[in-house]
Amino acid sequence: MVAEAAAADILFHQSVSVQYHLCVSSKKMPPSPIEIDALPTPPTTPTTVFQAASGVQISRSESYQALGCSASIQTTTFVDSPRNIKFLPTIRSGSHTDTGRRRSNEDEHICIDDLSTRLGTLYTWLLPSSFYAIFDGHGGSDASSYVKKNAMRFFFEDAGLPKNSDINKSFLEELENSHRRAFLVADQALADERSIDASCGTTAITALVLGRHLLIANAGDSRAVLSRKGDAVQLSQDHRPSSVVERKRVEDLGGVIEYGYLNGELAVTRALGDWCMKLPFGSASPLTAEPEVQHILLSEDDEFLIIGCDGIWDVMSNQDAVSLVRRKLRLHGDPQQCARELVDQALCRASSDNLTVIVVCFSPVDGQDPVASQRPRLRCCSLSEEARRKLRSLLEGN
Repeated sequence: MVAEAAAADILFHQSVSVQYHLCVSSKKMPPSPIEIDALPTPPTTPTTVFQAASGVQISRSESYQALGCSASIQTTTFVDSPRNIKFLPTIRSGSHTDTGRRRSNEDEHICIDDLSTRLGTLYTWLLPSSFYAIFDGHGGSDASSYVKKNAMRFFFEDAGLPKNSDINKSFLEELENSHRRAFLVADQALADERSIDASCGTTAITALVLGRHLLIANAGDSRAVLSRKGDAVQLSQDHRPSSVVERKRVEDLGGVIEYGYLNGELAVTRALGDWCMKLPFGSASPLTAEPEVQHILLSEDDEFLIIGCDGIWDVMSNQDAVSLVRRKLRLHGDPQQCARELVDQALCRASSDNLTVIVVCFSPVDGQDPVASQRPRLRCCSLSEEARRKLRSLLEGN
């Protein structure tokens, strides 16, 4: 059994070494413009080496190191192609969102079960893939709506995705770099978009399923949780001031945590937008849009993935959410209904935030509920005429 408390130790290996002193202007000044072509590119000359969870070393370039954070990817050393794959998940998903106790819903989300259909000729991979995302806005819905509207361009059309047919170590490194770069491109686009206020921002969490590979990228406090034989496995880290690792990163870069908030203002330490709190692009800022990326290889033991905004996890544990969805899937097999039921449960537990949930199933519908099949069946017994007369007499009071 994989314990929730141990999941973070298994999945995350961090190193922060960049020092930067923060000077925040009281004016909401936009950052200096930068061309998209000037954004960081996948590393070519290693400058910093991190140890991945699988024991494989991954090099990161100075352009990423300058952003003040690092993440590891669990890479593989084999070649993964349709001809040698023994297991492929059967994808189906459902989602639900609710305003909750807020006046408006600032959440946005994306569910794409078949990415090849959406991308058309741009899709060059031989394996099937899916894409899911939640953008939890703050300071209004402009930032989350903008990122959702342009997500396909940010993450796929202009992302410089790897073109290999076989999925090997090099492919996975390219995929991680392109996905991380997409977060940074989206962040810069929010700075350049004049219609979006500099105090508006959004967290972002994405899940890309490619064959049996699952890539989770997260910047903020939304969360991805996997059900592995009914056990909850957390695949993302919450980027909040209460996190010891995030607090150290922020303080090392000159930021402060006041009253539980970054610089006394923001409840998260990573987000897209919020340019009134960021240094010019390319500088190491306490508030960063760079995601942490986690890669795992799915197996028959992995049943489904829950992606939810913080409104869910504020009132529910990982295991509570997994157990509820697992029980409901056995009853009706509908991930859409599961997402609604999970949101309803969070509302019953007095969640005070917007609520958005995506449930992604990796296995086909099981035709029979194993729990329900073990319940005793009621037997219908017929009464004799004499018994009916006695019963009627008792009911009539005779």
